[in-house]
Amino acid sequence: MDSKILTELRAAVGDGRLSTAAEDLATYAYDGTWAEARPDVVVHPETTAQVAAVLRVADAYRVPVVPRGSGTGLAGGSLPVTGSICLNLARMNRIVDISVADTLAVAQPGVITYDLQKAVEKLGLFYPPDPASVYQCTLGGNVATNAGGPRCLKYGVTGDYVLGLEVVLAGGHVLRLGGRTIKDVAGYDLKRLFIGSEGTLGVVTEITVRLIPKPAAQLTALAAFPKLADACQAVGAILQAGVTPLVTELMDQGTTRAVEGFKHLGLPTDVEALLLVAVDGDAELVKAEIATAAEILKRSGAREVRQAGSAAESEALWEARRNVSPAIARLARNKLGEDVTVPRSKIPEMVARLGDIARTNDLRIVVYGHIGDGNLHPTILCDRRDAAIMKRVEKAAGEVLAAAVALGGTLTGEHGIGIFKRAYMEMGVDRNALAWMAGIKALFDPNGICNPGKKLP
Repeated sequence: MDSKILTELRAAVGDGRLSTAAEDLATYAYDGTWAEARPDVVVHPETTAQVAAVLRVADAYRVPVVPRGSGTGLAGGSLPVTGSICLNLARMNRIVDISVADTLAVAQPGVITYDLQKAVEKLGLFYPPDPASVYQCTLGGNVATNAGGPRCLKYGVTGDYVLGLEVVLAGGHVLRLGGRTIKDVAGYDLKRLFIGSEGTLGVVTEITVRLIPKPAAQLTALAAFPKLADACQAVGAILQAGVTPLVTELMDQGTTRAVEGFKHLGLPTDVEALLLVAVDGDAELVKAEIATAAEILKRSGAREVRQAGSAAESEALWEARRNVSPAIARLARNKLGEDVTVPRSKIPEMVARLGDIARTNDLRIVVYGHIGDGNLHPTILCDRRDAAIMKRVEKAAGEVLAAAVALGGTLTGEHGIGIFKRAYMEMGVDRNALAWMAGIKALFDPNGICNPGKKLP
């Protein structure tokens, strides 16, 4: 990168907030995927004013800017591009305000999601969104991908809790969108454009989220189903009985065997599916609802149901689900984790198609996910060193996405498009809509410096 640009960037953020050393660039060259790409420079702003100054410099010289939080993304959204500035927002990590009276919190984008959850829970409040990387991921990244997690069935996703945003556009223009009220129809709801935009429209520098009262209790049941289709139908039956679970997590046989081989939890490995169901709310109601759910699980074909009677027992049952990712990682040198969503009624057919895709491409695919909202994570096991295998992996990944769309689903439920699914956008999104999206991108970012090469085809 030109020394003049580096000089202006250093002036924008101050001494000690700019990195060009090879070891620093390598640190910011990857995310939760296997892809890598080094930026030309990393800047570490600590204020909105510094972010605005960086974007003014970048826009003036037409230098790409790639925002980054903790780098836990699974679609390549925070990967740098050639000649880019990596805008590391991790130092903007203050919880600015927690208002019990207004049941909201204001935080900077570098705040770790779990840290916000724990901070508000000390005051009797609750922030429900809980991506699997909750202990590492940041609020800014959650907003950028509209992240979800297991609690989505009952509580919704990140965007359902965002009341307001502060956003910096290319050229350094700062916008305040939304605010501290639940109702606000005074203007166009521009904040919704930025939720899930993956940094392609601008950089989020402050987030206001609504909170709810912390549930008094939570209990869990783990059910073993000889037939996966029965597990899917059980979730519908639980909902029809008037119980809205906190989570309904599915693990297929391959996933269960991986977890059992890793942690030795005594899980049954001769069944097609394990289903983890949790409920929360009033203590007495929770006891009644978990009993109802357990009975429905048995009637729906579960061979075995382990019902927790205490918070400690619930934690023990959760141990299986928490260890899915590291357990699967032990099965092969590499893995490609997909993220598709289909209507809940189509999950058995989607899983069957995944089996067909695995067989026809001579690959192993294990499946887990948030069955209550139809969000599945088929994971293709592979070895990147083998070109022939990777060619089959690429073909299988496209077939997975095509199958989801054909069943009335979508290309991604919570990971985002990033770089890995851009080529498939026309498969899953109306072409006319894509053209209007491109127009919106051009309006907010006329020189195309904001996270180029991501999200849109």
